[in-house]
Amino acid sequence: MSKNLTSRAEDYSKWYNELVVKADMAENSAVRGCMVIKPYGYAIWEKMQAELDRMFKETGHQNAYFPLFVPKSLFEAEEKNAEGFAKECAVVTHYRLQNDPDNTGKLRVDPEARLEEELVVRPTSEAIIWNTYRGWIQSYRDLPILINQWANVVRWEMRTRLFLRTAEFLWQEGHTAHATKEEALAETIQMNQIYAKFAENFMAIPVIEGMKTESERFAGAVETYCIEALMQDGKALQAGTSHFLGQNFAKAFDVKFTNSEGKLDYVWATSWGVSTRLMGALIMTHSDDKGLVLPPNLAPIQVVIVPIYKTEEQLEAVSEKAQSIMEQLRKIGVSCKYDDRTTHRPGAKFAQYELQGVPLRIAIGPKDLENGTVELARRDTLSKQSVAMDDLVEVVDGLMTEIQESLFNKALDFRNTHITEVDTFDEFKDVLENKTGFISAHWDGTPETEQQIKELTKATIRCIPLDREEEEGVCVYSGKPSKGRVLFAKAY
Repeated sequence: MSKNLTSRAEDYSKWYNELVVKADMAENSAVRGCMVIKPYGYAIWEKMQAELDRMFKETGHQNAYFPLFVPKSLFEAEEKNAEGFAKECAVVTHYRLQNDPDNTGKLRVDPEARLEEELVVRPTSEAIIWNTYRGWIQSYRDLPILINQWANVVRWEMRTRLFLRTAEFLWQEGHTAHATKEEALAETIQMNQIYAKFAENFMAIPVIEGMKTESERFAGAVETYCIEALMQDGKALQAGTSHFLGQNFAKAFDVKFTNSEGKLDYVWATSWGVSTRLMGALIMTHSDDKGLVLPPNLAPIQVVIVPIYKTEEQLEAVSEKAQSIMEQLRKIGVSCKYDDRTTHRPGAKFAQYELQGVPLRIAIGPKDLENGTVELARRDTLSKQSVAMDDLVEVVDGLMTEIQESLFNKALDFRNTHITEVDTFDEFKDVLENKTGFISAHWDGTPETEQQIKELTKATIRCIPLDREEEEGVCVYSGKPSKGRVLFAKAY
């Protein structure tokens, strides 16, 4: 497994693309804009999925599954949603191919097999789900409905990058129905907070919780809440969104219920989701020029043991000790791998696990057996230490927590030193080009100013922070009155 990566300083984009492929996480497929997620990459996604799924279920949500195809008429029912996704839709028009009708050895679409109604391959599932909810909801006693779906979606992106933006990607999408506005809003905020906790406690990524501006909202939403993260190259990445949909979809699909007072009303809705884009965030927040750096809470392999030996007898003795160590570590919930492949030398194995970001590596040789010690190497600091075998389990247990916290604090320090307040547009442009990161600046609240700044600088308003202080000021671009600062940045 080749380890030589382009350095981040030389070409961050190339470094990222090489790392995803060389660390055996994913690769481009034969389908334009789509990826193959390889076993190691999928194992990380499975860890993410398991933790999120647990958090969803702890808050009363259940998993279900809805169709991949959405009839075009249903997709069009909520106009803003349809308009927002129209340019990214893949559409099925026929249901059959003809087998070599022209004796050319090739299949072709059967012109007589055109669908009566075209089917949209889901870019998101609000339409098909709310059409379904219409049959599930009659009374306030049927509410709330708290459903999550793990699925794939298709958005026909023109410029793609592994994990960050692909034509097909994996995600979860929650869709809930409520009797009151207050309950739906509380759900929207709760799910955004769950995403923030997951990002910080498992991904070791500090995030800013905020709200999107009107032009950045999800199509069909009344409000969009979000978590924003900052990557090492100073660009922002939207790591999760939670949408208060009001009664827009209930009205579009005529989903009414009899409330506790016996009156008919439209249902209140939310939707929320995160995707395999989180994989890109994980890579770009922590990794270095030697490869992946994974937080222990999401690493598929937390500890790898590599034997050092010359003879079969030495390998047998080391293997016996390695098996004992693994049993002890697994009892405390640490995932382990013993790499006794005879086809690779220890140096090649070290390079592989360094590239793949395994948090801790243990090397054991004949001298270690004699001395009752092992060599323990940390991936995050690249430091090594000799540890007595009798103390190893306790040391590893402590390091799992220490590495997790260290990665978070390192990312937090970087994020905090890359939030810059500016008061003039010249300062704005200077920080954007030279320092990068989040720019905290006054904005007059108009979409016109937002669009003009975007066109001039490619920076967008990432969010209006939920904890921002109200303060009178003047817009960094227009000079008009402003009620508070928002966060701008260039973004993925």
